[in-house]
Amino acid sequence: MFKSANVGPTDRIIRLIVGAILIALPYVYTSPIWANGAVRWGVPAVGLVLVLTALVRFCPAYRLFGTSTCKAK
Repeated sequence: MFKSANVGPTDRIIRLIVGAILIALPYVYTSPIWANGAVRWGVPAVGLVLVLTALVRFCPAYRLFGTSTCKAK
């Protein structure tokens, strides 16, 4: 999909786990903090971005800063 991947395997696993937790958090953990709409929708949105970047193995922020967690080929 993208010319070069810049998210390595360990980074992918961490992104998938943290992303899944952030997506599920408002539904699993009941707290008054979820009453704020920005938090209720913002936390799962961040989780979705993490999951998507893990699935496509490309992070635009890594490209912007010129970094990569992939091993050199």
